Amino acid sequence: MKDNKDGSVRSSIDDADRVRARKTKDATMGADDVRLAELGYKSEFQREFSVLETIAFSFSIMAVIPGVSSTLGLALASGGHVGMVWGWFIPCFFVMCIAASMAEMASSMPQRGVVLFLGQTRAREVFGTGKLDNRLGEHHGPGDAGLFHRLYSMITTAVAVGTDGTVNLGTGPTYGILLAILFIHGVICSAGTKILARLNLFYAFVTLGTTVGAIIALFVCSGENRVSAKDAFTLYENHTGWSNSGWAFLLCFTVPMWQFTGYDSAAHISEEIRGAAKAAPLAILVSVASVAILGWILSISASFATASVADLLATDLALPMGQLYLDVVGKRGMLAIWSLTTTVQASGYAFLCGAAQGVDASRVVFAFARDNELPGSRWWKKVNSYTQTPVNAVWLVMVLAAVCGLLGFSSTALTSLVSASVIGMYASYTTPIFLRVTSGRDKLVPGPFSLGKWYLPIGCAAVAWVTFIIVLLSFPTVQIATAETMNYAVVIIMAVFIFASCSWIISARRWFVGPLPNIDDGSTVASLDEK
Repeated sequence: MKDNKDGSVRSSIDDADRVRARKTKDATMGADDVRLAELGYKSEFQREFSVLETIAFSFSIMAVIPGVSSTLGLALASGGHVGMVWGWFIPCFFVMCIAASMAEMASSMPQRGVVLFLGQTRAREVFGTGKLDNRLGEHHGPGDAGLFHRLYSMITTAVAVGTDGTVNLGTGPTYGILLAILFIHGVICSAGTKILARLNLFYAFVTLGTTVGAIIALFVCSGENRVSAKDAFTLYENHTGWSNSGWAFLLCFTVPMWQFTGYDSAAHISEEIRGAAKAAPLAILVSVASVAILGWILSISASFATASVADLLATDLALPMGQLYLDVVGKRGMLAIWSLTTTVQASGYAFLCGAAQGVDASRVVFAFARDNELPGSRWWKKVNSYTQTPVNAVWLVMVLAAVCGLLGFSSTALTSLVSASVIGMYASYTTPIFLRVTSGRDKLVPGPFSLGKWYLPIGCAAVAWVTFIIVLLSFPTVQIATAETMNYAVVIIMAVFIFASCSWIISARRWFVGPLPNIDDGSTVASLDEK
C-alpha cells in the first residue's frame, strides 16, 4: 500500500508538472501570436521549434565543415597559412556586428518577413531593390547552385581516392544525384513543423560531431609533419597571381563570407518558434558565434597539418582538403572522414544543411507571396491543411534549385553566381540596418533583445563592412582574368538592379505598398490578449 501511495503521489506530481509546462507553453505561444497580430498577420503555423532547435536550425544552414572543406583552396592560394587562420578570424568580428543588428530587429518584429518588413521602413524603392537582392541570394545562392558544385567536387574527390584515380564520375551522373536529393528535400521540407524541428536538432549534432572529429584528426595525426606554431600562424604565401600581396590576402575574406550566409533563417521561421522574440535573436547570435569558433579552430588544425601549401594546391583531386586528409590520415582515414563530411555536404548538405536551407527558402517565398509580391502568389502562400506548412512554396524552391544546379556544369558561371548571391544576400541584410542607423533611429520598438545605445556603432560597422565586402566579391581571383577566370558577379548584380529599377518605374511603384497585413482590425489582438 505504501508503494502504491508513493506511486500515486509521484504520478500526481508528474501530472501537475505536465499541466504547468503545458500552461507555460500555451502562454508563450499566446504572447507570440499577440505580437504577430500586432504586426498585422494571423498565425498560420504550428509553433514547434524550441530555443535549442532554432539554434540548431541556423547552425545547420551554415554547415561549417563542408564550407571550410570546399573553400580551403582559395584560402591557401590567397595567403597560405596566414590565409587559412587570419583570413577566417578577422571577418568574424564584422559578421557578428551584422548578426547582432539583425538579432535586434528579429526580436522587435518576430515574423517571417522581418528583413523585408524592416527594409520598407522608410523607402519603398530601397526595399524593392532589397527584395530582389534577397530573392537572388536566397534562391540562387550557395544553398542552390553552389550545392551542385560542392556536391560534385566532394563526390569526385571521394571516388578518385577510393578508386586510386581510375574512375572519373562525370557531371551528368552527379546532377542525377542532385535531382534525387532535391526530391527527398521536398518531401522532408513539406513535413510538419514538429518533424522539421527534431530533424534539424539531429542535423546540428552530426555537423558538430563531424567537425570536432576532423579537428582532432588533423592535429593529432599530422605528427612529425606538423608545422611549427610560428609557421601555422604567420607564414604567408601568395599563389593568386595578384602582384600585390596585401590585396591577395584580402581575397581570403571571401571564404568566411561565403560560409556565413543564411543565419537570418531563425527570423524566417519565427512564426514556427515558441518565444520567437527571444529565441530567434539568440539563435542568430549563438549559431554565428559557434560557426565562427569551430571554423577558426578547424582552420588552425588544417594550418598545422599543412606541410606544403604548394603541394596541396597542385593536387589532382577536386578539393585540396581531400588531399590534406589523404596526406595526414591515409586513404582509409581520409575516406572515413570524407564520408562523414559528405554526409553533411552531399547526401548530407542535401539532408542536413540543404534540407534546412530548403525550409528557410520556402518560408521566404511564403513571406513574399503573403504580401502578393510574386507571380502566382495565391499558389505559393497556401498552407497545407494537414502538415500546416507551405508545401507549394517548398516545391517551387526545389524546382528553382534544380534549374540552378545546371550551372554546376560551368565553374565560371557558378562562381560568379555564388559571389552575386552572397552580395545580394548581404545587401538585403544591410538595407534595414542602414535605415536603422540613419532615418529610422527612433522608429524601431525594442524587443526583449536590444543593443541599446550600441546599435549605432555596431550598425555602422556592419554597413561599412558589407560595403567593403561587396567590392571585394566583385573582383576575380587572378590579376589578369580570362573569359574562364573572370568574375561576372557585377554583371549579374547590375542585371538585377536594372530589372528592379525598371520594374519600379514601369509598374511596381503603382501597386507595391510593402507588407500587406491579413488581419483586418484589432479584434484579433484583443481576443488573443484576453486568452
